[in-house]
Amino acid sequence: MATYLDEILAHHRLQEPMSAKERDSLAEAVFGCAPRRDFAGALRNGAIRQGIAVIAEIKRRSPSRGDLAPDLDPAHLAHQYARGGASCLSVLTDSSFFGGAPEDLKVARESCGLPVLRKDFVVTERDVYETRLIGADAMLLIVSALSDDELSNFHRLGIGIGLDVLVEVHDEAELGRALAIGALLIGVNQRDLNSFKVDPDRATRVGREIPEDVIRVAESGISSTEDIARLIDSGFSAVLIGEALVCADDPAGALRAFIQEARARRGILS
Repeated sequence: MATYLDEILAHHRLQEPMSAKERDSLAEAVFGCAPRRDFAGALRNGAIRQGIAVIAEIKRRSPSRGDLAPDLDPAHLAHQYARGGASCLSVLTDSSFFGGAPEDLKVARESCGLPVLRKDFVVTERDVYETRLIGADAMLLIVSALSDDELSNFHRLGIGIGLDVLVEVHDEAELGRALAIGALLIGVNQRDLNSFKVDPDRATRVGREIPEDVIRVAESGISSTEDIARLIDSGFSAVLIGEALVCADDPAGALRAFIQEARARRGILS
C-alpha cells in the first residue's frame, strides 16, 4: 500500500531531467544571490541565550491533519515568531500537499531578520539550486527520501552554494548515513513519514547516538513545555515546532512559554 511519503516523493520526482545548460545557468545565478543569514550560528546562539533554539514553522496544512491555517499571513506570523524569541524560521514551500509556496518563504524572510529553512522535499539538483535562488538560508534533506549518492551529492552541493543543510533522520540506520556524509546539523523527526504518527521516544533514542559536535534538532510532535523539558534532558539544543505555534491563538506567547521552560530547565536567570 502506498504511503503519504511514497505519494509525495513520486509527485516531486516528476521533473524533466536537468540539462547541462540549465545546470550551468542555475550555478551562475546562485552566485548573484544576496548573502545568506547564518542558520547554524543562530541555533547555537539561541541555545546559549535561551536554553533552547526554536525553529518556528510557517505551515498552512498537512497531509495527515488537513488545513491548519490556510489563510495565514507569512509576514505577520514571521513577525510574531521573531517577537516571541524564535532563533530561525522554517517555511513549507510544497504546494500540493502542504499548501505552501516559495512566495511564503520570500515574504516571511523579508519581514524579519531571522534565518530561514526551506522545508520541502529536495530530490534533484534543481531543487538544491532553487532553494538558494528563492532566498532560503538553509535546506532540508530527508535521508529516507534519498539514495546514498543523492544524499551525499545534494549535501555537498548545498554547502557549496552557501546553504546550511539540516539532514533529517528517523532512526539509527539513517543517522549512520547522515554522519557518513559529514552532516553537522541533524534533525530527528519524531513523526513517521509513512504513517505520519508521532513517536515521542524516537528523539530520545536516536539523539543519544548523535556526536557532541553536531547540532541536534528535534522535530515534530512538540506541543507542550513537558516536551521541551524531555528533549533538553535528552541532549537537544534546538527544536522545530510547527502545528503547536501555527494553531495557537497567540503564537508569540506560545513560543515564549516554550523558551521560558527551557531557560528554567537550564538554570538561565537573566
